[in-house]
Amino acid sequence: MANNQSVRRHLDAFTRGRIIGKLEECRSVTSVAAEFGIAHIIVSRLWRQFQTTGTVIRGFSSGRPRGTTPTDDRYIVLQARRNRRQTAGEIARYTTQATRRPISRFTVARRLHGGGLFARRPVRCVPLTPAHRRRRSLGCREHRNWRDHEWGRVLFTDESRFSLSSDSHRILIWRERGSRKNPSNIIERDRYRGRGVLVWGGIMLGSRTDLHIFDAGSVNGTRYCNVFLEALWVCSSFSWTTMHHVIAQ
Repeated sequence: MANNQSVRRHLDAFTRGRIIGKLEECRSVTSVAAEFGIAHIIVSRLWRQFQTTGTVIRGFSSGRPRGTTPTDDRYIVLQARRNRRQTAGEIARYTTQATRRPISRFTVARRLHGGGLFARRPVRCVPLTPAHRRRRSLGCREHRNWRDHEWGRVLFTDESRFSLSSDSHRILIWRERGSRKNPSNIIERDRYRGRGVLVWGGIMLGSRTDLHIFDAGSVNGTRYCNVFLEALWVCSSFSWTTMHHVIAQ
C-alpha cells in the first residue's frame, strides 16, 4: 500500500487523462488499476472526481479560506497607519463594521504583519521640531573649535519629571521596521498624569552639583536664583568668574 500511495502522489496530468480515457471506453476500474499498477481506490477516486468536477487536475488548498479580501487588507493597514496606537481588537471591530463580516484580531494582526507593521513600544522622548534641530545644529557649529578651558566655564543642567503614578509601559504602536525614531512613532515623555516630582542637576568638567528634588510647584526664575545658584556656589570647581558667566547665560 505504501508503494501505491507513492505512485498516486506522482501521477502526472497526462497519466490521469489516459486513465479517464480508458474508463470512458467502459473498462472496469479493476482492469485499469492493474494495467497502470496502482491501487483500485486511486482509480475509483479519480473517476469520481472527473464525474463530479469534469477535470482530473488536483486542486491545492493552503487551509481555511481567507477571511479578508485584498481590499480589506489595505483597509486594515490604512487604519493602523492613521492611528498607530489602536489595538488589533479595535481595528478588527472597525473592519467588521465596515465589511459586515466577522474578522478576528488574530486575522488583523496577520494582515498588519503582511503589510510590514509590527507592534512595538514607542520611543519616549520629546520630539524635536525643525526649529529645534536648526538651533542645535547652529550651536554645534559655533562651538566646534572650543578648547577645554572654554568648556570648563560651561555648566550643563537638566531637569526631569518623574510620575508617582503607576505606568505599565504596555502602550504599543504599529510601525515599520527601521522607523523607530520617526516623529509619528514618538511619545512625548514630559506629559504626566497625577502627582510627580521634578529632579534637577548639573555637571561640568571636573565637578557636578547635587540633585535637587522639588515635589510641589513649578520651576521659575525665582526658584533658579534662590536654589540652583546656591547649589552652584557649593560646587567646588566654581569661582566667582564662573558664577558670573552662568548668570549671564
